[in-house]
Amino acid sequence: MKRIFGGALACAAVFSLASLGHAGSAAAPPPPQDHGKNQTEGFGAGKLLKFGYHQNFDCVEQPGNNLDFDSKRAEVDPDELQIPICQAGKDPTINPPGAIGAATSTTDPLYVLVPMFSVDKDQNPDDAISCKDVTPGTLCGPELGKALIKLFGALPEGFKAKPLVFSQCPEPGARPGTCTMHASRVDLAPVLAALGYIDNPPTANVFVPTPNHSHVLDDEDINVKAEWWQVLPVLVLDKNDWPPQDGSSGITSAKALDAAEKAGRAIEAPSNFFLYFGSYVKK
Repeated sequence: MKRIFGGALACAAVFSLASLGHAGSAAAPPPPQDHGKNQTEGFGAGKLLKFGYHQNFDCVEQPGNNLDFDSKRAEVDPDELQIPICQAGKDPTINPPGAIGAATSTTDPLYVLVPMFSVDKDQNPDDAISCKDVTPGTLCGPELGKALIKLFGALPEGFKAKPLVFSQCPEPGARPGTCTMHASRVDLAPVLAALGYIDNPPTANVFVPTPNHSHVLDDEDINVKAEWWQVLPVLVLDKNDWPPQDGSSGITSAKALDAAEKAGRAIEAPSNFFLYFGSYVKK
């Protein structure tokens, strides 16, 4: 199941963000997740899954790329390769195992759901993920909050230090903007450029902390030994599509994801970000 959305549909969906949030109050803290330090939960085929990560992430950069937008190709720009650039909107033509071709065609997808609605229509930029321990050059704290409120009309749950919805990442006890064996920041420049928010082509990276998120696999992939997966970010625009911790509603399957995307309530993009884990149905 491969769906890459953009253009007018993406713009229309993002501009309708403010109207898709639903007012509500903070829920009671969810029960703890019962998994190890190198594990997270996921969803697939309407079931609750457990992922076990066996090595760190990979954000693929190829000869000919210029992911830092400095007009130097990667193969002659050593500075570009010292800190990984994990970029939403970039579909590499090789994956970590070395398969040639668009990664969206050669690699099993991991749909990463990001809650881009605001439950309480939050206008406080101080509620954004803080700058504590972030990689230098990352937009964070009140400046991140101000930028997101300006773009989307309210601070999305995906970038709150204390979101009002449950998410599978960060895992219990981890600080906001992180998750086990994940990158701790992502570059949104290509996506923002495609939506008309910044220059296109971009002239600089727009690094933000890794957002609060949950995971979905295709139905046939729910019981799979460890392998490389391509992260496909999915912006979820309607609170009614967001799955609670027990997976009793919302997007917990490929079918539900398809329906939300076809209705314009979710937007999917590729990325050069890969994770290595195995999945099994949680008992």
